[in-house]
Amino acid sequence: MTEPLLQVTDLVKHYTLPRESLFAPAKVVEALRGVSFSVQAGHSFGIVGESGSGKSTMARQVMALETPTSGYVTLLGQTLHELSAIKLREARRHIQMVFQDPYGSLDPRQNVARIVGEPLSVDHSVNASERADRVHESVIAVGLRDSDLHKYPHEFSGGQRQRIAIARALITRPKLIVADEPVSALDVSVQAQVLNLMMDLQDQFGVTYLLISHDLAVVQHVCDEVAVMNKGEIVERGAPAELFTRPQHPYTQALVTAVPHANFD
Repeated sequence: MTEPLLQVTDLVKHYTLPRESLFAPAKVVEALRGVSFSVQAGHSFGIVGESGSGKSTMARQVMALETPTSGYVTLLGQTLHELSAIKLREARRHIQMVFQDPYGSLDPRQNVARIVGEPLSVDHSVNASERADRVHESVIAVGLRDSDLHKYPHEFSGGQRQRIAIARALITRPKLIVADEPVSALDVSVQAQVLNLMMDLQDQFGVTYLLISHDLAVVQHVCDEVAVMNKGEIVERGAPAELFTRPQHPYTQALVTAVPHANFD
């Protein structure tokens, strides 16, 4: 087997809370407690769990937005948290993020062309003409039109805004896209459209997804492998069809049971 695109090894993250009083000891929250997993290029890896299980903390570590207490994240053979600021900026061309709120993650003062092209603004190897071509390519790839380039976020529906966010993530032609609850803010009728779009783009561009979600049906639809997190640890992992039909860990069993009329066959 080839070297994985993403390797997370023994990742620990502690947060120190403010002291409740002058002489009280500071409390420490163990958000991640020795998490390890790997993702092969072109695959989709899902992380599921309740709020507070450590999913979004994991996403921030993978994006190198925070420094772990211990452990490391390796992307394309590079340990992200050991890179210099310049090298990390170069590495981030290979990794992009799609956030939960498709409106809050878009600057309402900028039109679609500027929003989608923004990640290229720090890449001096891309000239204005190539930037315009790649903005066009990304917008068309997510099912929007050239005429949408001069519009602003408030002129679009929630599903269309998430398409804009995905186009922005695609613009650097990344190897990995971290999608943190990418459809939870959308109407149910729109969720399937966005998930199908993500799968089509994976086939077209070979992108790899790290999908963070509390929705078991979402990861069942998109992911090749899924890990279940509880209290900062991975308690069970495997193929979604196997994991959600024959869960072994009590926490996974509780998650599956909590879904009304769950059908993962």
